[in-house]
Amino acid sequence: MLPLTDSPIARDGKILILAYDHGLEHGPVDFEPVPETMDPGRVFEHATHDAVTTVAVQKGIAEAYYPSYEDDVSLLLKVNGTSNLWMGEHDSAVNCSVEYAAELGADAVGFTLYGGSNHEVEMAEEFREVQEAAREHDMAVVLWSYPRGQGLKNDTKPGVISYATRLGLELGADVTKVKYPGSAEAMEHACAMAGKSKVVMSGGSKTDDRGFLETVAEATSAGADGLAVGRNVFQREDPGSILDGLERVIFEEESAAEALEAVGAEPTAATDD
Repeated sequence: MLPLTDSPIARDGKILILAYDHGLEHGPVDFEPVPETMDPGRVFEHATHDAVTTVAVQKGIAEAYYPSYEDDVSLLLKVNGTSNLWMGEHDSAVNCSVEYAAELGADAVGFTLYGGSNHEVEMAEEFREVQEAAREHDMAVVLWSYPRGQGLKNDTKPGVISYATRLGLELGADVTKVKYPGSAEAMEHACAMAGKSKVVMSGGSKTDDRGFLETVAEATSAGADGLAVGRNVFQREDPGSILDGLERVIFEEESAAEALEAVGAEPTAATDD
C-alpha cells in the first residue's frame, strides 16, 4: 500500500473524491436536475473547493478540461467504465492506460471491479495490470469495489460490503470505495476487513442535507477515511454549501447537526431525483 498521508489525493489522511464519471456510467439523466452540470467545467469549479481532495473523471474529460485546473485540482483518472446502455452481465471496459493517465498528470487511477460478476476473473486480471503499472509511476490506486452479478440479490448486505473492502486489500488497492452497508456496526466491520487499505463511502443518489451528512458522519466515525461523492454535490443548486458541511464532518469531525448549523444549510432539501 502506498502511504497516502502526504498524497495529493488526501488531506491529513482523509479523502473526499468528487466523482464525475456519471456521463459515461449513467448518461444524461444525472444532469437533468441541474442542466448546467452537463458542462464539466462547472464541476471542475466545484472541485477547487478546499474540501475536495481529488476529482475523478474519465479520459476524455481529463484531456479537455483538466489542463485549465491542474494547478488547483488533483486528478483521479478512471481507467475503465461502461455505459448504462450495456445490458449484459456486469463488466467494465478498460478505456485508458496507466501510462496515458500519467501523461495527463493524474495523481491516481481508479478502477471498477464487479466482484461476483461472471466477468470477475477478467476484471481482476485487468486490475492487476493497472495496479502494477500504477506502482511504476508512484500513483495511488482507488478501487470502485461493487459486488454485482447474477448470483447477488443484495449488493449492500453487510457481509457483501465487508467482502468488497477485503477485495481491495487483497488485490492491492490503496483506497477502496464501497456502498454504505446500512449501519455503523457494519461499516466498522467493513473497514476492519480492509486492513491498511483506506475505505471511502460511495455518496449514492441525492438525498436531503441532514440525512446525507448524518450517514457520512456515521460512516467516518465507524472508520471510513472519507467519501466519494457525485450526485449529492453536483445535483444541488448550491454545491458549495454541502461541500462546506462535508468539510466539517470529514476533516473537522463535527456532527451533522453542528455542520448544518455552521453552514446554514436547510435541514431537508429537494426530494430524491
